[in-house]
Amino acid sequence: MADDTTFAFGEIWNLLDSRGMGGIESHVGELAAGLRDAGQHPRVLFLADHGPHPLRDRLDREGLPWEALAGSFGALYARLKAGRPGVLHTHGYKANLFGRIAARLLGIPVVASYHAGEAAPGMLAWYDRADRWTSWLGGRIAVSKPILARLPFGGTLVPNFIAVPAVATGGTADSVAFVGRFSHEKGPDLFCELAAMVPDTPFIAFGDGPMLADLRAKYGQRVDFRGARAGMDGAWHEIGLLAVTSRAEGLPLAVLEAMANGVPVAAFAVGALPDVIRHGDNGYLAAPGNLEELAGAIRHWQHADRKALIHNTKSTIESGYSRPAGIATILARYTAAGWTGAMRT
Repeated sequence: MADDTTFAFGEIWNLLDSRGMGGIESHVGELAAGLRDAGQHPRVLFLADHGPHPLRDRLDREGLPWEALAGSFGALYARLKAGRPGVLHTHGYKANLFGRIAARLLGIPVVASYHAGEAAPGMLAWYDRADRWTSWLGGRIAVSKPILARLPFGGTLVPNFIAVPAVATGGTADSVAFVGRFSHEKGPDLFCELAAMVPDTPFIAFGDGPMLADLRAKYGQRVDFRGARAGMDGAWHEIGLLAVTSRAEGLPLAVLEAMANGVPVAAFAVGALPDVIRHGDNGYLAAPGNLEELAGAIRHWQHADRKALIHNTKSTIESGYSRPAGIATILARYTAAGWTGAMRT
């Protein structure tokens, strides 16, 4: 619901700067829906209007308010001054920097979430460093232990979370899938190499990004490239195993969504993935970059007890990564930062 200017007491504003759908955007969608379900009043602010966006579509479908600003610090400051949210929650280095400074100037409680497990390249490294070294100005949340360890002033660990479906729809198919952005840190090239190493198994890739065109041209006969989707809810039934070939990670929402739908995960042991995946029980782990190990895991999965894997993957998410548990921890972090609107409806 764009440009809705009716405010509720103690609103929670989530700020991000985004051009497309990724882990941050999926998390913000989950967070906004979870806050609403917990009796709160969330609102999503896009720092700049970059055109049509899958997250906006999701927010509209779920009746959640959002706004797109003009992209400048001044526009954000003016909007915060006019709307006076109970707390501002920022996501991503630019939103963190702009939001933190503007909120502090206006006396608005502010909390930043850190999602990225990889070191930023080039000039982005300077913005990333500035973001982390000014993080003491507000509350700090990290989605994984490695990300938390990179914060110079510490913070609170709140793993990503999702709404757990009542019925698992995946895990029985024979295909192996990639779900994510086609960028270097996500390793879609390694996924395609993996497909060539296991020629007797269907491989599907969902997502978009700068590496897609070249990989499709090279591996189009081996990998079924499906492109980007607004959500995976209608596709998990096609997937038997999710392969995560990332070179660096935090805690991907795609992993939690897959497991909640009964799809086990075979992944390199990077980021927080070893905290979620128990090798041989609810999925498989391989040494970072070791495609031979990952190919071996796929061969093991082909002959595994699928029913047990489906049960174990779903129960892992239900017990430790459900939406209510994550929202409760985040609300407590808001209160610690100075928010006074807890559970006011």
